[in-house]
Amino acid sequence: MRARQLTASGSQGAPGGAARFTRPRGRVRRAFTLLEAALATVIIGVGVLALIQAQATFVTTNEWSTQNATATYLCNELRERIRSMPRHDPVSGLYFDASNVIRGWGPESNETTPVDFDDCDDFDGASFGAGGTFPGPVDAQCRLIPRIGLNGQPVVNAEGGSLPLEGWTQTVAVSKVDPFNFATVRASSYVRAASGSTPALAVDRFPLRITVTAWFQGPHDPSRREMARVTWIQP
Repeated sequence: MRARQLTASGSQGAPGGAARFTRPRGRVRRAFTLLEAALATVIIGVGVLALIQAQATFVTTNEWSTQNATATYLCNELRERIRSMPRHDPVSGLYFDASNVIRGWGPESNETTPVDFDDCDDFDGASFGAGGTFPGPVDAQCRLIPRIGLNGQPVVNAEGGSLPLEGWTQTVAVSKVDPFNFATVRASSYVRAASGSTPALAVDRFPLRITVTAWFQGPHDPSRREMARVTWIQP
């Protein structure tokens, strides 16, 4: 009888003698207000936006690093090709003809492709790539560097030939410079006469300054931009 009385509270005052149970007193739970929900949305949005911006920065940085590595590779390939060559043609050299016109600078008449180039001045003004004087870009053997597809294989055209590396161009500039000041560019026909203790210098005895530049133009770029450059002196 006593146990039954403990489970019911206030049964004597309830109509019909029915037991009345009371909810335990505690902290009342409430829903978010509209202001709280708005603030939470703003905070989450700011966090998501920061993540998106960080991801975009990472992609841009990674793309730049890849392009920079490619540009350095393209410059060094042509450098390896040119630096082992003589300054001027090993047969005809650089000389004046009977009309006192300089001959021998640039490709000779029988040198129609980069593979035929056998001296440094042959490369002056050469451009390898889209819109250039030769297809390209090229490697250290002056072979076309192919475009690689997603399957890891070279991309070929309808005739089965390899397509060149897309968007890239190599340019070469060769200048004749003063042996005492490499910043001073001399004309290809320049000859230094003897002066005092300074001996004369023939037209083909000057060092050459050679610059190879790698350019890139993406599908959405309005113009190409310089990505890497390498310059050296050919003594």
